[in-house]
Amino acid sequence: MKYLEVTFTTHPCNETVNDVVSALAGDIGFESFVECEGGIQAYIQQALFNKEVLDEMISEFPIPNAKVEYTVKEAEDKNWNEEWEKNFFQPIVIGDRCCIHSTFHKDTPKTEYEILINPQMAFGTGHHETTSSIISELLDADLKDKSVLDMGCGTSILAILASMRGANPVTAIDIDDWCVNNSKDNIILNQINNITVELGDASLLKGRKPFDVIIANINRNILLADMPQYAACMHAGSELYMSGFYVQDIPVIREKAENLGMKFIHYREKNNWAAVKFIML
Repeated sequence: MKYLEVTFTTHPCNETVNDVVSALAGDIGFESFVECEGGIQAYIQQALFNKEVLDEMISEFPIPNAKVEYTVKEAEDKNWNEEWEKNFFQPIVIGDRCCIHSTFHKDTPKTEYEILINPQMAFGTGHHETTSSIISELLDADLKDKSVLDMGCGTSILAILASMRGANPVTAIDIDDWCVNNSKDNIILNQINNITVELGDASLLKGRKPFDVIIANINRNILLADMPQYAACMHAGSELYMSGFYVQDIPVIREKAENLGMKFIHYREKNNWAAVKFIML
């Protein structure tokens, strides 16, 4: 499979701007992101690259006074697992309760929950704040014997943690077949047997029985579009945890949720990324 390497040069070059580039690029098919001097290198399957869509992303970049430029070249063929192992993927530790790492990491902290993942080409770094915030929410939530839906599951870290915390059954859905396959690998790696992984979008939710807990770590626009489908498969007392957007986006997210019959509970903030919790009334 051929990949393109797109180097984004960001002005100013800081964590916030680079995270936004990674998040937006991830929405249009880019699979992994590596920090480099002056910005971010991103990788996308050659067949999925669309210059017009990329130019539109750049022209509508949401941070005022930020400037993003890019160059494109064909990516060198590499063993991407080996590249991640040697250079990029670092363990993620949430307090003293959860450590996410790969099999090649040694001497990782001993925590209550240990999640193993295979870091492959599509494992990006752009959503670290949102993932850790949702993990913190799940660590505080009562998930025992509750049915959980993980929308936009990616590598299924959140679904796996939910299962480890007693959720049953767990459903994980993603539009990317790579994510579905990698999720299945990670679920086996963690010896979990109650997670079902499905390929598709929120249209798969039509006619489903209500879930007790729904997790959606995607982005603002997709969340706003899909929240009616989430609401349709929630019952009174169902919890909805969402992230993938900024603190300043909370009002529009909250308005949509409240119009769908939910109550705003609280939010978490990390580097201006937000995670929110709602309960269906």
